[in-house]
Amino acid sequence: MTYEEIAAMVKEMGLPCAYHHFAEGESPPPPFVVFLSPGEHVFHADNIRYAGWKQLDVELYTDTKDPDAEQRVEDVLTAHEISYVKSEIWIESEKLYEVLYEMEV
Repeated sequence: MTYEEIAAMVKEMGLPCAYHHFAEGESPPPPFVVFLSPGEHVFHADNIRYAGWKQLDVELYTDTKDPDAEQRVEDVLTAHEISYVKSEIWIESEKLYEVLYEMEV
């Protein structure tokens, strides 16, 4: 997937979103989504790059546990036939939950 395709997919979630982070002071109230591509996995053979898959992280931030927002994210990923691994943490310093969806596209 290209950056443009990923950005369009994330916008389908219907939540405020940004690549990597919002500018300081411009973060919307939760829930919101941040997405980033921290790397890539590549298949090489015979000194040729045959295929590559972008790592994609979609991070959902909420101030309370929000199953409805999680379902919105998961519905879009499922509609695009993307398999993901989900984890969750509480960020004490921000007073926010982060639900992380990790995948390759």
